[in-house]
Amino acid sequence: MARPRTFDEDRVLEAAMRVFWANGYEATSTRDLCDVLGLDRSSVYNAFTSKRELFKRALTRYIDTTTASQLEILEDRERSAVERIRALLSGILEIESANRRDGHGRGCLTVNTTVELAGRDPEIARLLDRDMARRLECFKTVIATGQRDGDITSPRDPDSLAWFLNAVIAGIRVAAQGGADRTVLEAIAATAVDTLTP
Repeated sequence: MARPRTFDEDRVLEAAMRVFWANGYEATSTRDLCDVLGLDRSSVYNAFTSKRELFKRALTRYIDTTTASQLEILEDRERSAVERIRALLSGILEIESANRRDGHGRGCLTVNTTVELAGRDPEIARLLDRDMARRLECFKTVIATGQRDGDITSPRDPDSLAWFLNAVIAGIRVAAQGGADRTVLEAIAATAVDTLTP
């Protein structure tokens, strides 16, 4: 008979997510995870079967949380489309400012994972692709609404602008990781809004 778990799985996934977010998948050892999680190796493997499975579950948790909060901003019909995009960018700037350590931002776990693993792990790539498709569809809808309502005036098609906005957000995250300060990140965000409203 299997012994019942003696830990809070949500707390463990949250802690694991933060370790992977800070260090990446490859640079995070099982020992690192055990130390942070306060579990021995057998408990980790009994609960999650492998470091990779724990990573996949932690990444899924991050995607679900982060994408849900972004979509909530973008689906706020009380604001115009361009105000929703400004609010989204502002929220990302706040997150990057709050997560700075030693002058560098933490970036985004999905961006970091795309760079580290998407080209060589098809299952992780599919997970990231599904998340990106969901966000791109929402960006496209907001942009099309803004173009229809006249507050987004770029003549480019919503698909292209959705990809552009996604790239800007990833770029802000990477720039923050590289040490760009708040002024630089705000300028990137403002330039993106200017591109949507020439």
